[in-house]
Amino acid sequence: MKIDVLSLFPEMFEGVLGSSILKKAAEKQAVSYKVTNFRDYADNKHSTVDDYPYGGGAGMVLKAQPIFDAVEALKGQAELTPRVVLLCPQGERYTQKKAEELAGEEHLIFICGHYEGYDERIREHVVTDEISIGDFVLTGGELGAMVIIDSVVRLLPGVLGNVDSPILDSYSSGLLEHPHYTRPADFRGMKVPDPLISGNHKKIDEWRMKESLRRTWIRRPDLLDSYELSEVEEKLLSEIKKED
Repeated sequence: MKIDVLSLFPEMFEGVLGSSILKKAAEKQAVSYKVTNFRDYADNKHSTVDDYPYGGGAGMVLKAQPIFDAVEALKGQAELTPRVVLLCPQGERYTQKKAEELAGEEHLIFICGHYEGYDERIREHVVTDEISIGDFVLTGGELGAMVIIDSVVRLLPGVLGNVDSPILDSYSSGLLEHPHYTRPADFRGMKVPDPLISGNHKKIDEWRMKESLRRTWIRRPDLLDSYELSEVEEKLLSEIKKED
């Protein structure tokens, strides 16, 4: 995968893209990153990328020209048509399903805005996706882009050491993930649940399934509205409701 980012603050990405899984993914050649300052594409002597909004109002608006030209330049270097993602509060709310969808692409371009907003012509003629990472406002799109890049890159083949890790993640199955424990089995009197140390894989799988359902029922019951329960899961969830 090729990932391009358009940002007025490219330095913000250095630590994130150069660390941990994102760094290892690049070293494995599963992905390549390029962060471009779209101020470099401004067509005026002062490299201005924003201007006052027509009709008045508070704040400044990002001009169409620098972003149009920057995206066109990146597309001109691309072998395939990229998905162009605009980070904005008005975009669709980001989900694991969207991460999985983007992970199937070969080229992504992220546009990180600042100031009051974007010239509407950018939305209408440049982008393919508008995404918000939550119902809150940030000072710019950089942090949102980092979140999306992290969630997408970890899904690429060969990036995570355990091939099952992305499959078993919370939200990937439609449910929240079950609790995890490691050694020692007894820590300050707090013991690991018996099924996990029983050696009986059937009991372990059933415990994990039930605890995944329990955690979802307690913390995110809304997820169950769109989740199709199996007969076994229906039985376990019924038990959970009686227990709780």
